[in-house]
Amino acid sequence: MSLVLGVDSSTQSTKAVLVDATDGTVVAQRSAPHPSGTAVDPRAWLTAFDEATDGLLDRADAVAVAGQQHGMVALDAAGEPVHDALLWNDTRSAGAAHDLIAEMGGPDACASALGSVLVASFTVTKLRWLRDHEPTASARVAEVLLPHDYVSRHACAPGTDAFTDRGDASGTGYFAIAEGTWRHDLLAAALGHEASLPRVAAPGAVAGRTAAGQVVAAGTGDNMGAALGLGLGPGDVLVSVGTSGVASCVSATPVADGTGTVTGFADARGGYLPMVTTMNAARILDHQARWLGVDLATLSDLALVSEPGARGVTLLPYYGGERTPNLPGAVGTWTGLTDATTREDLARAAFEALLCSLADAVDHLAGATGEEPQRIWMVGGATRSPALQALAPAILGRPVTLPPPGEYVALGAARQAAWALAGTPAPPTWHLADTVELTTGLTDGPTSYVREGYARLRERTATWS
Repeated sequence: MSLVLGVDSSTQSTKAVLVDATDGTVVAQRSAPHPSGTAVDPRAWLTAFDEATDGLLDRADAVAVAGQQHGMVALDAAGEPVHDALLWNDTRSAGAAHDLIAEMGGPDACASALGSVLVASFTVTKLRWLRDHEPTASARVAEVLLPHDYVSRHACAPGTDAFTDRGDASGTGYFAIAEGTWRHDLLAAALGHEASLPRVAAPGAVAGRTAAGQVVAAGTGDNMGAALGLGLGPGDVLVSVGTSGVASCVSATPVADGTGTVTGFADARGGYLPMVTTMNAARILDHQARWLGVDLATLSDLALVSEPGARGVTLLPYYGGERTPNLPGAVGTWTGLTDATTREDLARAAFEALLCSLADAVDHLAGATGEEPQRIWMVGGATRSPALQALAPAILGRPVTLPPPGEYVALGAARQAAWALAGTPAPPTWHLADTVELTTGLTDGPTSYVREGYARLRERTATWS
């Protein structure tokens, strides 16, 4: 039996799963935490990788790393960080995003060149921020990597050149998605000088080897890894409820949305992964539980006692700014509070706000691709909540499929490792068992007024940032 190791180097932790390469069965797994914050010393990820893979890596025939997208890992000529890595959810570069879009000729020109309109999440905006605010550090930058590139090289034998894949590269802001090539000119314009970039390994390729000779695959971004782990196919939409909220689907053709709502990423298989992302998802529930002084299980119980529409209470949950819509300076906004408002209503409003935000994302995705979703997959820790499961089909307006609990980003990395190990034209087929279809509320009458109330508040506060 061949074993492969898939690693998810996420915002919060490193998760490693050791998998049977034949059928995708997980035989062992470990994890290690990351430091909190939106700016992190990237060397902490290497320590977490070593801890999470201890005892697993030496059992594997191949390994791949999927990591959080967009993070800026800026290194000097000796390979040492010149600055903490700015993560995807660090919005200090919002002004830089506006400047860079203008320099490219506006949003439509930006989308045409890159497949996406820049927002503060993209790596290139963080490089411009570094140039403008930390010029001494900026001048020392000799190489720019993404988080998964940095960890992948650490897994390889010393002296291995850095590598990436087109999926994660498509979130940098200096990669031409349609051509599949780096735009070195855009990186230099942002940073103020040229810097080395990793080679882009082909899908399914052997990108390197460990010191012990094990195959190292190209790795990819976390969203691309999740799509690969679930075996996302045509007509599927994946909704991920993590720190951020993400709706994505696979496509044979690139998307270039000049409004900036849909980001036109590449995927890990040679196709494309158009995506809509929110900055606020599961933490909406975390905040509400903390403010009500309850745990998440009790928050769910409270929400189910209230009624659809939370008796008129509506929340716009832009607590950390927002990416869709692009309002990096926005704040959370509540409306409809009265003397009769209960704890149950406040809990219900939080769940409804989360799901309305995700429903908007699914609608934007369908509009950009011209394809109505045939099946919605929902993943993420928050999906274990009974309230989220009960409310999701009605607010999303479609049945929702829950795969069995699992680390799908890490599983996607493992599938990529198995693909590179096998050397086949396509990744191995791994079947998911024990999926659950949710249909609650779809036959109980229309609940469109929940989304309508959310939309009214969203439009009313559209310029509050």
